[in-house]
Amino acid sequence: MTDKELEEIGDKIVNVLKTIYDPEIPVDIYELGLIYDVFVSDENNAKILMTLTSPNCPVAESLPRDVEEKVKSLKQINECEVEITFDPTWTQEMMSEEAKLELGML
Repeated sequence: MTDKELEEIGDKIVNVLKTIYDPEIPVDIYELGLIYDVFVSDENNAKILMTLTSPNCPVAESLPRDVEEKVKSLKQINECEVEITFDPTWTQEMMSEEAKLELGML
């Protein structure tokens, strides 16, 4: 797979991630800064490294599953693994300018 093809798949994954919202904050998980990294292997398997706004997040069970299912729904992706990490801990500084604007923080 070429770098360009990998980049296109990565862009499609990001677009899917932007359709998933944190239930407590009306901003998508990508703009919130909850996605730390997206990997795509040559076998078209994706791995998403993400965090939650807090370890006690009410969607700690369902949000990673939603991410996995939506990314796997892309025809270019065979499998998707979601890994949750709290290192580094999520802070409001990780939000994009767009998210901060949306929440009236700018």
